This record gives sequence, C-alpha cells and structure tokens, in this order.
Amino acid sequence: MCGLAGYLGRPDRAILNAMTDAIAHRGPDADGHWIDDEAGVALGHRRLSILDLSEAGAQPMVSASGRFVTVYNGEIYNHLQVRSELEDNGSAPVWRGHSDTETLLAAIDAYGIDAAIARLHGMFAIAVWDRDTRMLTLVRDRMGEKPLYYGWQGQGPDRGFLFGSELKALGRHPAFDGQIHRQVLPEFLRHGHVGEDRTIYEGLFKVRPGEIVTMAPDGDVARHFYWKGAEVAAHQTRFTGAEDEAVADLHKLLAEVVGRQMISDVPLGAFLSGGIDSSLVVALMCDVSAGPVHTFSIGFHEARYNEAEHARAVATHLGTQHTDLYVDEATLLSVVPKLATIYDEPHADSSQIPTYLVAKLARETVTVALSGDGGDELFAGYDRYAQGARLLSGLGRLPAPIRGAAASAVQSLPKGLIDRLLDPMKPTPEGKERNGQRLHRLADYLASAGTDDLHRLLVSRWRFPETAVPGVTPEGTMLDSEPPVRGHLSDMERMMQLDMVNYLPDDILAKVDRATMAVSLESRAPLLDHRVAEFAWSLPEGLKHRDGMSKWPLRKILYDYVPRSIIDRPKMGFEVPVNQWLRGSLFEWASDLLSCDRIARDGWFDPDVIASVWDDHRSGRANRGLELWPVLVFQAWVTERSGKNGL
Repeated sequence: MCGLAGYLGRPDRAILNAMTDAIAHRGPDADGHWIDDEAGVALGHRRLSILDLSEAGAQPMVSASGRFVTVYNGEIYNHLQVRSELEDNGSAPVWRGHSDTETLLAAIDAYGIDAAIARLHGMFAIAVWDRDTRMLTLVRDRMGEKPLYYGWQGQGPDRGFLFGSELKALGRHPAFDGQIHRQVLPEFLRHGHVGEDRTIYEGLFKVRPGEIVTMAPDGDVARHFYWKGAEVAAHQTRFTGAEDEAVADLHKLLAEVVGRQMISDVPLGAFLSGGIDSSLVVALMCDVSAGPVHTFSIGFHEARYNEAEHARAVATHLGTQHTDLYVDEATLLSVVPKLATIYDEPHADSSQIPTYLVAKLARETVTVALSGDGGDELFAGYDRYAQGARLLSGLGRLPAPIRGAAASAVQSLPKGLIDRLLDPMKPTPEGKERNGQRLHRLADYLASAGTDDLHRLLVSRWRFPETAVPGVTPEGTMLDSEPPVRGHLSDMERMMQLDMVNYLPDDILAKVDRATMAVSLESRAPLLDHRVAEFAWSLPEGLKHRDGMSKWPLRKILYDYVPRSIIDRPKMGFEVPVNQWLRGSLFEWASDLLSCDRIARDGWFDPDVIASVWDDHRSGRANRGLELWPVLVFQAWVTERSGKNGL
C-alpha cells in the first residue's frame, strides 16, 4: 500500500516533493521521484513496503524496455501467475526482484496497458507514463478500493494536469485552485459524501471503479471502462446448479482469494467484528495460516453499540490471537478534530471514528489487515433491501394518486402530535427517530415513484437537501444522466446494484482507505475480489436473501467453522451515538459551527433551515443527528481548510 502523486506541466522537484510529503502517511518507508523535464512530467511515490522490501521494489519504476514508467498504489494478488504466463510465452524480462510493480510493468510491456489491466486481480490505483507516445494513463481497480484523483488546474504557463491518491497532494501544487464546487453540496447532505466522479472541488475528478483515463499530448482527456459493475450485475449469467453446489463453489473461490490476499512480507492480521463477513474471512485465514491469526476489534461500554463480546466469542472458537480495545466516549470524541485532516474531502459517515480507532489498534501489531467489506452489498446484507422490496411490493398494488394523497395526509399531521399519541404505546429508544419523524419518513417512501426513487430516499440523510442549499440546483447523478442497465434484476437486486457502484466505493471504501492509511496500515477486502462479485451476481436473489435471512451462502459456509449460536443474531453495524453527543459532549462544538451568524457568514447553507433542524434536535423534539452530522463535518472541514489556506 502506498501513495502516488504527480503532474503534467513545468517540472519542479520541490513541488513534487511537497506533493508526496502531503501523503507521507500512506507510505512512511520511502519517498521516490521521477522527472522528465523535456516531456514535462513528474511522478512521485510514497512507499509502504509490503512485498519485496528491497530497493528492487522501489517506485517510481521504469519497465525493462525503458518505455513505461509507473507509480502505483495497491496489491496485485495474482502477480505470480501473471509472471508465470509471461515466462511461458517468452515475454518475461530478467527479473530484478519479486514485487508486483515489476510484474505490472512487464505485463504492460508485453500486452499493452488495457490487456495487462484485464489480467490483474487486485486493488490498485495506477499512473503510467508512456515515454514513446507521451501519454499518461490513470487506472483504478474494478470495485474502487483504491482512490485516484485528477484534473486540470491553474491558468497560463503554470497550468497543470494534477493527479494523486488524495486531494491534499494536489493541494500542494501551486496551480491548485481550491474552488469549492457548490453544486455538489445537496448531494453531500443527502449521502454524507461526494459521489461518482465528482469531488468537492471544481475541475477535479475521481477515476471511477473499473475506469481508465488517458491524457493525450494535446491535452485531451479520454475515459473508458474495462469493467463495469452495473453491467456485471445486470447481465451476469445466472447460476443454475443445486444450492449445495453454489455454496461449495463459493467456498472454494473464497478460500483461494483469502489465501492469495494473505501473501505478505510483513505482519498480517484481520479486523473482526463478530459479524458474518469478517468472521468468515478470519475463519478462512485460519485454514491457510500456519500459526494463530492476529485479530482486532473495538468495544464500546454501551451494550447497544458493542460487538466486541461477539468478536471475542468468534476469536476464541477459531483460536485467533485476539486483541480488543474498549474505548470510552472521551477516546471516541478525541478523533473528531482529526477528521477534517484525515478526510481531505468532507466525509460524514460517523463510523469513520471507530474505523480509525480499530485501524490504529491493529497497526501496533501488523502492517496489513484483512476485512469483511463488500458482503452486505453483494449478498443482500442491509435491512433496507428487504424493507424496500416489501414496500415496493405493497406500493405496486396502490395507484399513485392514492399513495400521494395518503402521504400528504400523514405529512399534514404535526410530528409532535404523532409523538404524543404514539409514545405511550411505542416509546422511542434513546438516540433513535421519534415516532413522528418515522411516520413522516414512511410517508415520503409511500409517495416514491419507483425503485430508484425509493432507494434514494432509503439511503438519504437529508431526503430533500436542496432546501438547505440556497440558489443551487443539484447536479444530475448517474441515475439521471446514465441510468444503469437493469437486465433481469429484481427490486432488491436493483438497490444492491446501486449500492455496489455508488455507496460502496464512495462511502465505505473511501472511509476505510483514509482511516487505515492515516496510520500507515494496508487494508485488504477478499469479498471485493471481482470474481467473487461476479459469482455473487450470478446467484438468484433467493440464494442471497432466503427465508428472511440475509447473506445465506456466506452463512452456510461459516456454519462449517463457527456454531450458529455465536453467529445468528440481529445486525448491529458500526454505530456511534451522534444524537446523544450533540446534546452532550459535542454540544458547544456543534453550537459554534451551527450558529446562525456563522452559517450566514460562511454562506454555504440556509441559516434558517439549519437553525430549525438544530433547534429540533437540541430541544429533544426530534433526533436529527443524521442530518446535522454532514453539516458539522463540512463546517469543520471548511474551518480546517481556511486555517491552512487551502489543503
């Protein structure tokens, strides 16, 4: 795992050094630079040594032919197989070491960039400079585990095409404009992140999962996909064998994937929550490992948030070398001031706090940690999938005018009145939605136009965020401009498809990448191997969500390793008590960032709308921390950015 940065423009070693210094946490082991003054290209790299710890694995690296130069972040898990193929067909160079970077360049020399990338299994963000054609190519892995940003910045002779693993690297280049992209703020409030190819800055973009971006000598940028998750979901050939055969095939595939992802020249372990996904990954690791597997979990003293006891039960049964750390509120809150620096683009998934803490805990012992990320999106793990499918089934039996009228009737009832009527019969658990909030939300669902509309509401923090950002018309998203192909997908599968191509890379994987890289820890996710994704999409819905039980094939495999009594329990998630914090320990911090004067002065949000939401929450009339958290994260990020005069 590493960090890369570079630019096309007027090369300057001091500028390139500043860019790589900004991401030193991604690679504390070495700092490498390669500059071609005549061509006007500068490539920089920060190295976290995982495979081939010698200088033979150092980057930037030049291919054996001398034609290609690369800086690359990630791991190619099948690189030994690619090496064997090159040797068998006589295309292999004289190997200098055993790094996957050298294998990557040899494959590009032999097959060309597109054909080489198609052979790779792994997670990666790659920049390749072709010295013959003077073309720059940027590549991102299929599922979007590794980040890569790019874009033109500046004017006149100082104008440059910048790229890097994190925006803070681009921010060190003097051409960096740093103009906040106001049009994406409604989307940020809705989802808690800026998604798809957009970023918080005008003129800067993300390479999308499975995408190749090329920069021609004349400055034209071209983009194409070598693998597209939405199309895989829609068109994957359905598995037609017996159920036991499906489970056996998946078991075999996962065992192979986990075995490959355990290849490392440094200490390796795993995150263990005690849930289905991480427990299965750890169980398969124990099958491969010659000794006890190191596992790590974070515990909370509040029972409703604590999964550590379940993780320890799994660890004890599997015989891992387990470390758990129980954190108090003060420890959790100590991370909040760091978020704006760790996430140099506003990111408002509050589970980023315990994610950072468990990464920090693991880094004390290991340099690589495997995780269970991806199981929910690929195997129907989120409750909203079943909930949404049930709602759509019922909504389909009611004409739209009737649904609209019923929704309006519910919305016309004051939330406070609903609370007074229903609270005696159905008390609200601390920190959860009040009854009035919940019924108003369900009314919004009732009025939804179809699967995509309902899914958008189900994943929204602000269901109507444009009300909070004056003068802005939200930009069209993928659903508006390029609706994904649907093929034979059911309502549940359509929601899973959207989450795989949007929520997974833009929220979950961005969260994990920044949290782990902040402490120089490499995270690997076996369930995100593209072959696992393709197999998952071949399974019919009834084999993924069966008899009211999510992730059915993963459970069937896990039952071979861990008793059902330890595993089968309601899904908890990685929550933190934001609603309570905002009325307690974070009240003064929040009050300052949300004050009407400050909101009006900063000018990003409507002060009256924000004041109304904040007043609802602090008075206890409603629990609106889910809506307030992205506002607070953005305000804190703007403050941090201003203090540093940009990134």
